[in-house]
Amino acid sequence: MRADAQRNYDRMVAVAAEVVGEQGAEASLEEISRRAGVGSATLHRHFGGRGALLEAVFDTSIDAVCARADELQHHPEPLQALTIWLHDLVRHITTSRGLGPALKLSAERGSQCHARILDAGRSLLVRAQKDGAVPDDVAVDDLLKLVNGISLASDQDTAQAGRLLDLVIRGVASGRGE
Repeated sequence: MRADAQRNYDRMVAVAAEVVGEQGAEASLEEISRRAGVGSATLHRHFGGRGALLEAVFDTSIDAVCARADELQHHPEPLQALTIWLHDLVRHITTSRGLGPALKLSAERGSQCHARILDAGRSLLVRAQKDGAVPDDVAVDDLLKLVNGISLASDQDTAQAGRLLDLVIRGVASGRGE
């Protein structure tokens, strides 16, 4: 892809993520192309339609969550690194509302995405457990279920989701050594 075409592509995906976060998976493609500063023909030329655009938004979001976990591996405080990542994950879930059902991901594709997130979170959890900040009986799948439940219960209220997540993390961290 030419450099200008790649910039357009990246801008359309970023704007689509923003608009989907505001309006859900049924966000207007015209609104997305307008905010991205491209014509609707450019949007359709790159993606062909809503499904491919939403898939690009979803993939980019998954990539960002996993990359963030990699970055946080170097954070000096393992519990804080895990906490930051879980907050990022709440934002991912909250802002990508409706994408899963709209995409109708295959079971295999859904499993692959879930496995990537599990691996990313597991590495941070293991660091926090080795540091003694989180009990050994806490599993990454447990944390992901809690994050998902918090995100669903909070709907689009990321501030409320953040407060609830902090309560959960305090509870998990206070269970160490018991």
